[in-house]
Amino acid sequence: MEKLYRSEKNKILGGVCGGLGPYLDIDPNILRILWILFCFFYGAGILAYIIAWLILPTESEKDVIDAEYTIKE
Repeated sequence: MEKLYRSEKNKILGGVCGGLGPYLDIDPNILRILWILFCFFYGAGILAYIIAWLILPTESEKDVIDAEYTIKE
C-alpha cells in the first residue's frame, strides 16, 4: 500500500496537493482547483489544508520513517 506524503518537487504552497494527487491517481492541478473552490464556498478548505500541511510528512522524511534496521553479525 502506498503511503501519503507531501511533495517536495511538485509543490506550490506546502506540497499537499502535489502529494495527494499521485496517491489518489489524480492530476494535482485538479486537486488544487477543487481545494480553491472549497475555500471560497465552504471555508473549510483553508483549515483542512493547514491541518494536512502540519500532519503529513515530506517525501524526504519517508526514508527515515520506513527505515529497516538489521544487526550485522
